[in-house]
Amino acid sequence: MKCIVTAGPTFEPIDRVRRLTNFSTGQLGCGLAQYLARQGHDVHLLLGETATCPVPAGVQHVTRFSTSAVLGDTLANIADPMVKAVFHVAAVSDFAPATVWTKSARGDFEPVAAGKIPSQISSLWIELRPTPKIIAKMRDWFPNATIVGWKYEVDGSRDDAVSRGRAQIVACRTSACVVNGPAYGAGYALVRNSRHVQHFDDPLQLYEALARIINC
Repeated sequence: MKCIVTAGPTFEPIDRVRRLTNFSTGQLGCGLAQYLARQGHDVHLLLGETATCPVPAGVQHVTRFSTSAVLGDTLANIADPMVKAVFHVAAVSDFAPATVWTKSARGDFEPVAAGKIPSQISSLWIELRPTPKIIAKMRDWFPNATIVGWKYEVDGSRDDAVSRGRAQIVACRTSACVVNGPAYGAGYALVRNSRHVQHFDDPLQLYEALARIINC
């Protein structure tokens, strides 16, 4: 079966030498891609350029991405109603730099435009704009696929984290959501359209459950 797995971080440039990114290594998504490939699935892995996890053995189709816009364009270009499943594990930047500002001697904000912002500038203000939600477009690109999103939650309780996973399913028309992070605690939750939530202690248990979803 044709499966797509996204993994690793996006980054958003501040100038030509600096960027905003996150701490994702790509390990969980790469592990899932390798597990699915070993089960005989035709896996296309979309892996962030700055992911520290190596490309997994056995995965034949690998495409690297940089920014969230590039990842979105890549998914749109490979949109296919024959894709059976999409696992959106990538840690996509929620914000990207719009304008970098400094203050003039008069105290007015002035935009800074440079290939490399000079380090002599004493203070900078970076205006951030929200990036488009890639997962919200998945159902249009892959209308017949099982689509699984991810929610890495830091704040709130375990119940709060699971509730946000359910909200993603409704808002983005996905099939399921994997919830993890400090708010959830150790392990992973697999949240489905129903009220049922499955808990898994380790990545292998999670991979096995996700594979069962697409084998049903």
